[in-house]
Amino acid sequence: MKTMNPISSFLPRPQIFALFALATACLLTSCSDPADKVAKTTATDAKQAAKPAPAAKEYVVRAESTIGFVGSKVTGKHNGGFKKFAGKVSVADGKVASSEIKIAMASTWADNDRVTGHLKSPDFFDAAKFPTSTFTLTSIEASGAQKTVTGNLDLHGVTKSITFPADIQIADDAVTVKAEFAINRKDFNINYPGRPNDLIRDNVVLKLDVKATPGAARPEDQLPN
Repeated sequence: MKTMNPISSFLPRPQIFALFALATACLLTSCSDPADKVAKTTATDAKQAAKPAPAAKEYVVRAESTIGFVGSKVTGKHNGGFKKFAGKVSVADGKVASSEIKIAMASTWADNDRVTGHLKSPDFFDAAKFPTSTFTLTSIEASGAQKTVTGNLDLHGVTKSITFPADIQIADDAVTVKAEFAINRKDFNINYPGRPNDLIRDNVVLKLDVKATPGAARPEDQLPN
């Protein structure tokens, strides 16, 4: 008697091939979700921005900083980031009192030229329509060795409050911020699903390694006109 394959009994042959192809791709690439390894933010209504203190010391975010991201789909992931951004941090009584960083979305890059172009398109960031994204600090709270940062993220024409853990170091000559956390792109109306057999995940990991120092902003520390 002929033995029936349990998979072929309920899936058409093309779908079986697609299933095996997907399984093979997962074996050859990383199918794990990078966002599972970091804190996930919950987007809420925007809050009132922190106000600079009268006697605060101002630091300028330097171009040597990095703002990166990791986006993933069923069969793999892409690393990327932003080449142009500008911002300031003010410090009073040894604490960050206020901060704002603006990102030029046309400076988006990814590890694949085709992906770079797609990310700038209306399917994702729509850089032509929304040329600048902004993060504005609303509060910082101590949380053990790390700080809990809350701020308004204006991305893709949507402004939401997000909270994430960060390592913040403050000295006379520099303020440094390092953080890795995930945002849900759909909270900001970035809804492109990807291919039916290779769906794009909702959560995107952001990686911040920001350094701000006293002094005037250099040309490379400013957004292009």
